[in-house]
Amino acid sequence: MLQPIFNPTQQSNYKVLCLGAHCDDIEIGCGGTLLKLIENYNVFVHWVIFSSNPQRKQEALASANLFLQDVDRKQIIIKDFRDGFLPTQIVEIKEYFEQLKKEFSPDIIFTHYRHDLHQDHRLISDLTWNTFRNHLILEYEILKYDGDLGNPNFFTALEESHCSRKIEYILSAFETQKNKHWFEEETFRSLLRIRGVQSNALHRYAEAFYCRKAIIF
Repeated sequence: MLQPIFNPTQQSNYKVLCLGAHCDDIEIGCGGTLLKLIENYNVFVHWVIFSSNPQRKQEALASANLFLQDVDRKQIIIKDFRDGFLPTQIVEIKEYFEQLKKEFSPDIIFTHYRHDLHQDHRLISDLTWNTFRNHLILEYEILKYDGDLGNPNFFTALEESHCSRKIEYILSAFETQKNKHWFEEETFRSLLRIRGVQSNALHRYAEAFYCRKAIIF
């Protein structure tokens, strides 16, 4: 049976599964939401990145530990599948998903958007839905050259402090990405502001997601 929509209590151990194809995807896609969850609830976070190299792995670990510094129960896993070639490694990745399903049963899953134009992102989204059939899944968005932003239907309203911390952590952790013209504060804050307008967020900012299926009770 599909898990009810988000319903933790202050005392509950709310289990969160974060899935990212690349080393900065989780932070960019749902970093603010994670900071807000951690601030307000007792969460157990299982954080999985699928592609990396030695340098990117160190950045990813540093970033994850920044975002999860106030989480007592966490597991950070950085796999080393080849960036840009995940669809060619689908058998091994699918096997890992099956293993993950046996090891961790989350209350909520953050993953990539189904219609993301990056092939690695789409594969992780497809395998998330293929593997986890009884869970609340929110698909995050990644702004990029391909122009695949859509019309999301689920929002997390953020305060300025969440946005600033998210952006600060991302920019400080991922030194190898700073040569990319889009990897800057203005890019990240602009999308947060646009989604804040779209959702009429109280403090002007929001992260946006796609929720295909959810039940209330």
